[in-house]
Amino acid sequence: MAYITGDDRNQIKVIMTSLDEMIDSENPVRVIDAYVDSLDLFALGFKEYCGNNRG
Repeated sequence: MAYITGDDRNQIKVIMTSLDEMIDSENPVRVIDAYVDSLDLFALGFKEYCGNNRG
């Protein structure tokens, strides 16, 4: 099975706006996003996909 990649949230879409611009600045999802960005995911056991370590 091929590795599936998601869309970049800052990528400009056909409607010429990014996902970040479509989310209101007061939306609670921004708190969750900031929290996850502050975590050291490697220290928590997450591994970055490099093309050879599928599974």
